[in-house]
This record gives sequence, C-alpha cells and structure tokens, in this order.
Amino acid sequence: MKLARVVGNVQSTLKHQVYEGARIMVVQPVDENLAPEGDTHLAVDFVQAGPGELVIVAVEGNAARQLFMDNAAPVHSVIEGIVDHVDKTGG
Repeated sequence: MKLARVVGNVQSTLKHQVYEGARIMVVQPVDENLAPEGDTHLAVDFVQAGPGELVIVAVEGNAARQLFMDNAAPVHSVIEGIVDHVDKTGG
C-alpha cells in the first residue's frame, strides 16, 4: 500500500463492465513528507474520496481484484481508505 493524494477524476462513456458504478480517480503518490513522488496513475475509488484528500492506495493487481470479488477484473490499483492523520514520530 502507498500514500497518495487524489488530484482528479476520470469520466468515460465506454468502459469495461467491471467498472460500471465505480469511480476512477487520478492519484499522485506521495513520500513520507507528503511531497509528490513519481507519476500519477488511476485508481478505482472504494471509499468516496475527493480531490485533495490523502488516501491509502493498494497498487497490486491481486489486492485490487479481491475488492471486486473477480479474479479476472482488469484492475491494478484501488483506493482503500482516506487518511485522517499522519504521525511520523511513531507515537
């Protein structure tokens, strides 16, 4: 899992049937200081995240497919949670 910030959403008139009813968001991975790290990518939103929110993203296909309950789903990453607070001190 990785931390990322939601930076936008994707709208599509045609999509694979597994995506029907799902929201697809553009996320920007962030480092431990919450600074952008790497390229943006798409993630299916399971938690109703919105632009600007810090989220937890599973970026491994098997974990993503488990949320769809479909081992053949063409999914690579999903938003699994919204982060309320980051404590780097470990306490």
